Amino acid sequence: MSAPALSNEELRDSLKRCRPEVVAAALAYRDHGDTHLLPLIVTGVIERFVEPDLRPRLRDADDTLRLSEDLGLDSLTMMEIILLTEDVFRINISAEELRGLCTLGQVKTFIACKARGLPLPTAEELLLGNWALRETR
Repeated sequence: MSAPALSNEELRDSLKRCRPEVVAAALAYRDHGDTHLLPLIVTGVIERFVEPDLRPRLRDADDTLRLSEDLGLDSLTMMEIILLTEDVFRINISAEELRGLCTLGQVKTFIACKARGLPLPTAEELLLGNWALRETR
């Protein structure tokens, strides 16, 4: 059973350590469902948990940035990121689904699929980086 969805005010409070443009994007996503905002929001949520001296690395990163090795994120921090991500996008993510998510690109792809209700890439597709988001209309 999932927790009740956060109100916009509660979400704003949860994101208070994020950059203002991330908070605005998260609220706009909730109001309008604009999926083009997903990469900014996902990166911004991760950035909230990254040490300040490593944040420029995240902002300038491509999708191959490794969350553990390059940003120093441990499994507990990843769980905190996932909990906040669930609140932002109103989705549920299981521990099993997290296996194999090691890079920024893998996390962005996974969250985008979950948020859009698209089929999730397999662990192999994520590892090989050959997953393209397919819009369903």
